[in-house]
Amino acid sequence: MSSADGAADGGTSTDDPGGRVERDLLGERLVPRDVHWGIHTLRALENFPLSGRRVHPELIRGMLAVKAAAAETNRRIGALDGAVAGAIVRACAEIAEGPLFDEIVVDALQGGAGTSLNLNVDEVVANRAEEILGGRRGTASRVDPIAHVNLHQSTNDTFPTALKIAAIRLLGRLEPAIADLQTAFQAQESRWAGVVKMGRTELQDACPIGWGAVFSAWAEALSRDRWRVSKCEERLRVVNLGGTAIGTGIAAPRAYVFQVVDVLRATTGLGLARAENLVDATQNADAFVEVSGILKAHAVDLFKISSDLRLLASGPDAGFAEIRLPAMQAGSSLMPGKVNPVICEAVGQVALKAIGHDSVVTAAAAAGQLELNPFLPLVADALLDMLTILTAACRVFATRCVEGIVVDSERCADLVGRSSAVVTALVGTLGYAQASAVAREARASGRTIAEVVLARGLVDEATLRRLLSAEATTALGRRG
Repeated sequence: MSSADGAADGGTSTDDPGGRVERDLLGERLVPRDVHWGIHTLRALENFPLSGRRVHPELIRGMLAVKAAAAETNRRIGALDGAVAGAIVRACAEIAEGPLFDEIVVDALQGGAGTSLNLNVDEVVANRAEEILGGRRGTASRVDPIAHVNLHQSTNDTFPTALKIAAIRLLGRLEPAIADLQTAFQAQESRWAGVVKMGRTELQDACPIGWGAVFSAWAEALSRDRWRVSKCEERLRVVNLGGTAIGTGIAAPRAYVFQVVDVLRATTGLGLARAENLVDATQNADAFVEVSGILKAHAVDLFKISSDLRLLASGPDAGFAEIRLPAMQAGSSLMPGKVNPVICEAVGQVALKAIGHDSVVTAAAAAGQLELNPFLPLVADALLDMLTILTAACRVFATRCVEGIVVDSERCADLVGRSSAVVTALVGTLGYAQASAVAREARASGRTIAEVVLARGLVDEATLRRLLSAEATTALGRRG
């Protein structure tokens, strides 16, 4: 154990009418009789009533995977009795998917670089393993939380390894969610490819553009997000398990150090590898910052896209009203008939929260000092929440908004027809000077660009229709 762990030798408990008495470095405490956690968890509950939120479930599962791999490795090298190791491995599997999962109760935010989570898991695993071997929880007669479950480990190598496992697993859910959202936009691209709308720059009319191109741009941004996210696992697969306190492997046998990550890789099915420089991997958290930055880029795209959709759907009578978003719920308790773009608003809020989380990850990673970063619980809380809410947002966005978007073709045609900026599409044929004269006359007379062009006999009606078609306005360069 490192000094950051703050844990001392655990003591066996004794019976008491109000619970069971357990001992640690600081003395004795009464622990409730019906729980599998012990004195270290009790102190953490008292010390850190901060966020009111438990540790992210995937971080807990990641920690359980680490404990199981450590027990199996210790069995292989002869450091742990086979029956004890087997009971620990079984307990980890049971807790990960069973009711005892709810006994990992420490707050998401905690001092000690994650020691509270590490010891909470150690205690619950040890007590369940004790029961599996026929003993009684709290006695540590066969399985001790520190001497056995935490054997050859430190919080300083188990916590960051568990965090990387959790992040990789959550990335595996985010990528397909982004892919589904991208697919939804691509479907709309095909559906509305033949409809022209007025393109805008700086919120001013610019030139015509096809809806297919509009949807394709959103889909392409998500394609980049998907690719970047798919590469994040490479940033996280290198772990420091086996480095113990500060990356030197102190108090752990060489055989354990060189085998434990191999066992973890085999049991999790993830492409994990032991860091070549365990000291570096123990003290530096820049990999989490890199991944967080990629997630922030995705959040930025989500915010921009959802904001575009809100603007294009504004109205429905006095706004842009070029598209109709699915009506998901009544929009007002006062204004009858009002329907708001609630899915886009919710996605925007998720995006903003994710952007804020990136700032938290950045600051917390920078706050590490010397051989350890004590702020990793904050990194974990922000990064894993980022992954969770972005995944949920993509799924909701796709199924409850994007798939149901309807383009108002008549409204788009009317706006294109009335905008003098449509003359930009004719510059290649008329020339800039003549196109400018047409625009001035259209504004002065109140007529449309098409009416002025035809009245001047500059092009025939068929040519004008071709020049303003969806195909012409979205082609890469002018043809002919």
